[in-house]
Amino acid sequence: MSYDYDVIVAGAGLAGSLAAISAAKNGAKVLLLDRNNYEEPGKKSNWGWVCGDAVAKSHLEFLNKELGLTFDRPELDHEVKGVYALSPDLQNKFPFEGEGFMLNRPAFGRKIARAAEKQGAEYRPNYEVEGPIIEEGGIAGVFGKDDKKKEYRIRSKVVIDCLGMASTLRRKLPVNDLIERDIRTDDIESTGRYIMNFKPVADDEKYYDAHNAVIHLNQQMAPGGYGWVFPRNGNKVNIGLGIEKKCLEIRNAKLGKADNLHSLMDEYVKWNKAIRDDGLDNTDGNGKGYWSVTVRRQQGSLVYKNYLGAGDSMAMPNPISAGGIGSAMIAGALAGRVAVESIESKDTSIKGLWKYNQLYNDAYGNKCGALEVFRIYLQSLNNDLLNYGMAHFITKEEGEALSYGRMPELSISSTFHKVLSGISNINAFRNLLFTVGKMKELLEVYKQYPEDPAAFKAWNDQVAKTMKEVKARLPPAPV
Repeated sequence: MSYDYDVIVAGAGLAGSLAAISAAKNGAKVLLLDRNNYEEPGKKSNWGWVCGDAVAKSHLEFLNKELGLTFDRPELDHEVKGVYALSPDLQNKFPFEGEGFMLNRPAFGRKIARAAEKQGAEYRPNYEVEGPIIEEGGIAGVFGKDDKKKEYRIRSKVVIDCLGMASTLRRKLPVNDLIERDIRTDDIESTGRYIMNFKPVADDEKYYDAHNAVIHLNQQMAPGGYGWVFPRNGNKVNIGLGIEKKCLEIRNAKLGKADNLHSLMDEYVKWNKAIRDDGLDNTDGNGKGYWSVTVRRQQGSLVYKNYLGAGDSMAMPNPISAGGIGSAMIAGALAGRVAVESIESKDTSIKGLWKYNQLYNDAYGNKCGALEVFRIYLQSLNNDLLNYGMAHFITKEEGEALSYGRMPELSISSTFHKVLSGISNINAFRNLLFTVGKMKELLEVYKQYPEDPAAFKAWNDQVAKTMKEVKARLPPAPV
């Protein structure tokens, strides 16, 4: 067969641009397509690059090791010591993640898109990707409309799908047992985010911390999700919240309210006692935006015949934090490398690409099933239970371990009868023990990720069974 390119990368966001760099660096003839104009690679919608913009230092170190990339200002906007989560009553806080940076997301996107070009990838902006070319049950390229709105069909040996959560490539794959073509509504959170200039009102790190990213757990303000106040350089802040649809509906019904994401977002800004709104920082048209993000484990398989997916298209954001930058970076770099290796070995079949599943699982994905279980547990707690649980159920060290998907032996279990009072608290603690047990179970399952695609269905069925048990035991109950 004749092909126009070795690799087509669809989408020039973080995963896509890095996949293009990786594939080109490894010797492939690469085409990078993006629907946005040249100055706005990876822009999600007219709202801009809607994101919390936080990335761990370790993920940037991974890119340096894997691709030789280095970053500085302006794309790295502000360094933070860590992230911590506060209880609804603001009396307890747990470390969440370590050192990192707040990105200038448009500048970061431009830098890596230009790096892809310098590495040798051909970059075509204003190209809409409408679906995959399917031949003999595999993917043989993509079709869509070009920068002149003319229909095109471009063939390649491998396609890397980085089109985001609503990917037209993933949703138009042939019916298969490897990749879910659609994402369940219950696995999606809606997010709102402002990049805001502000005037300091009070020196109170419960609301704003210039050196740390702050997360507010509060089921009435952000049902099923959380609010965040992430410092930027100077008197600027990335402030936002995420909500889950079913949790919002339950909350509104019980409180007799009709709030939506927009109203809750504005209430959250007004609620913050440490800052006063001084207008949006609308640089690059990126000041205010709303978007949806997955909060589940990544797709069980990230590959199909001649096809790999990375980033939001494969549901890679962290199920607890909804942060997708680090996972997209890791996945993009690995996808580009494995794509070239499979081409060189003349095996771009599912089996030929399977190594990508194993590499991503080892690098990041193996904890995400457990983190999804913990997210479901958190959504089953109202504010009173969150307050009590963060004060009594676990230590700060145990809370940090759980947020990373690590399994501590809960020290509280030996003094169970001494610290709990009330049937609600006792039930919540029992559910925590159940949750930790299921998290451990899934961590063991992911350690046994199948080495051969033939074993995938049985493995995936086991994961699905555990998730079904968790959701049956822990329905959402935000109020």
